Amino acid sequence: MARYVQTVPAPPDPYFGDRLLRSWLDRRLGVDGHAAAASRLAALATDVTGPLRAAHLDAETHPPTLVRYDGWGARVDRVETSAGWRAQRDAAARHAVVALPYQPQARASWGAAARVVQHALLHLYGPESATFSCPVAMSDGAAALLARPEVDPAVRDAWLPRLTSTDPARVVFSGQWMTEAQGGSDLARSSTTGRAADDGSWRLTGEKWFCSAADSALAVALARPEGAGAGSRVLAPFLVPRYAADSPLAGPGADPDGPAPGVTLHRLKDKLGTRALPTAEIGLRDAYAWPLGDPGLPGLARAMTLVVVTRLHNAAAAAAGMRRGLAYARAYADARQVAGGRLGTSPLHRATLGALAVDTAGAFVLAGHAFGLLGQVEVGADPAAAVELRIVAPLAKLATARLAVAAASEYVECFGGAGYVEDTGIPRLLRDAQVLPIWEGTTNVLALDVLRAVVRDDGAVPLLGRLDAATDAARRLHPALADALATGTAELRATLAEVTAEPEAVGAVAGARGLALRMAYLLTTALLVEQAGWGDEAAEVAARLWARRRLRGGDIAADAHHELDLLC
Repeated sequence: MARYVQTVPAPPDPYFGDRLLRSWLDRRLGVDGHAAAASRLAALATDVTGPLRAAHLDAETHPPTLVRYDGWGARVDRVETSAGWRAQRDAAARHAVVALPYQPQARASWGAAARVVQHALLHLYGPESATFSCPVAMSDGAAALLARPEVDPAVRDAWLPRLTSTDPARVVFSGQWMTEAQGGSDLARSSTTGRAADDGSWRLTGEKWFCSAADSALAVALARPEGAGAGSRVLAPFLVPRYAADSPLAGPGADPDGPAPGVTLHRLKDKLGTRALPTAEIGLRDAYAWPLGDPGLPGLARAMTLVVVTRLHNAAAAAAGMRRGLAYARAYADARQVAGGRLGTSPLHRATLGALAVDTAGAFVLAGHAFGLLGQVEVGADPAAAVELRIVAPLAKLATARLAVAAASEYVECFGGAGYVEDTGIPRLLRDAQVLPIWEGTTNVLALDVLRAVVRDDGAVPLLGRLDAATDAARRLHPALADALATGTAELRATLAEVTAEPEAVGAVAGARGLALRMAYLLTTALLVEQAGWGDEAAEVAARLWARRRLRGGDIAADAHHELDLLC
């Protein structure tokens, strides 16, 4: 008897097959602006479905290793990575995944919306990049920090062009050395110290506990300058070269590919997921560093430039992973034969996929809106966008991360037993998704950040304004949708008034997670309404089903079944 082999067709092209992505770009860029971006997006999609998919598999199959000593006993701390990982690195440079929003020609073409184009690139690139999307995120954050006016022009000129290069032979990527074992997200307990040297450079000493992209040429590290007080506000960001080639402390005979003096890789982390990504514990002993801004002034606010960017990348990765997982699950369902016919014709399974498609649409518009705001802040110096971004960045990160983990669990289940077998690659969807609610702040940490944005920065003002406008727009689309938005907005106003009056009350703090998620769900409804009001029929359906499910706790199964082909 012949052995049965299940064949699974490839999912559609991630650019041409993504109706919401293309409609979103038409609206946010204009038809001409989208046309100007189409060739680069199509080229990346072609790479993703061909060589980068193979590179992704190679990088996951051959995770990084740490070689501490060479054959003669010299300490080398060399991170060896696969050809697939290096191919992902080169592709990120060629396709300007980091560089695009910093390119003068991109800003000339799209203005503030260059960040919208970048988000589309990330949406295509990230899901099958073997999590090279992580060094992409940290490099973008480092570039944004270097672009700040208070950074020494000599440091900026030495590193920013390399970070934003599209030449694989010249480009560098950045790590991020923030957390320490004793503190984690409690940065006030950071013990890494910085000491000024006579030439204006600094020396850092300390232990960094979770340092991703440990093979990168540089890292942004937080340290407490000597003489600074306690707490987190006084921490300052520094740029640390990872290799001897870039460290002035290295002697003339030093191996340029060896570790910079004072930088030691203790070990690589054995992680639940993101296994192709080299993450290390790193020790610093008088390591050479350049301050990014005046270290004599409180520097955590400067470092938040980087953190905001990486939080947005986290949201983009969550939404993109949800979309690619949906595409694979749909392709499998259309091929899999079960009792009664193809799995993809079962009303129950179609309802499951349809509900996932609604969540995927919500995650996409939330991440996309955040990138749009970032562009308005960077290019237009829009103060209203800056206030809104202050609250949208943590909301987008926390909500999309949780949606992504739930969706990944469903995708594994969609494949049955095959989804639990490592050979298929499906378990990686869940393992890799689980980092998203942790990196750059857990859900609770971000919820408290949202609370601070409401109380200290009036972050709720632009959010409520957007919700009011969306409620008015929804009345022209669907009465029940408008009613859900109006009711949710009124309840949110009342809750925010209570929280603002007593932000330290136990109820306010204990309820911060629920409040943040409620705000994110309302905002997502408003963003889907905005897209629907532009004429996007699928967005209108997604808005109605999202609001019924997320705002009112209703059942959407029957409609999700009927609307699956429009949503996905």
